[in-house]
Amino acid sequence: MRKTVVRTLYLISGMFCVVLGAIGVILPLLPTTPFLLVAAFCFSRSSERLHQALLHNRYFGKIIQDWEREGVIPFKAKLLSTIMMLLMVSYPLLYKSFHLGLKLLVVATIIFAMVYVWSRPSQVTLKTPESSRS
Repeated sequence: MRKTVVRTLYLISGMFCVVLGAIGVILPLLPTTPFLLVAAFCFSRSSERLHQALLHNRYFGKIIQDWEREGVIPFKAKLLSTIMMLLMVSYPLLYKSFHLGLKLLVVATIIFAMVYVWSRPSQVTLKTPESSRS
């Protein structure tokens, strides 16, 4: 019974993330790829059919496969995410008045996110026969 409830919650969460990802295709400030990555994670634990559908999607399948296989974030995605993060926080930080502690928390969060994004590989590593032997 507990497993069924957990699978159902993963399935609902995955569907919700797909909807948010689809909205993100239309709205430029809502990211698509992170929602689809979360959806793939949720579907991998609830519906193999839906998980495979995302993995074989014509537009996002390769990105999701590369992420699942090696944690790859393409260079263009890194650049775009960095620009968007900086744009989204720069105006409030510079021109809005709120507690200094909150401003520092925002800056720390953005730095943490950018360090994580840029620490990921930008492309899939090619496996040579020699490297697979060791």
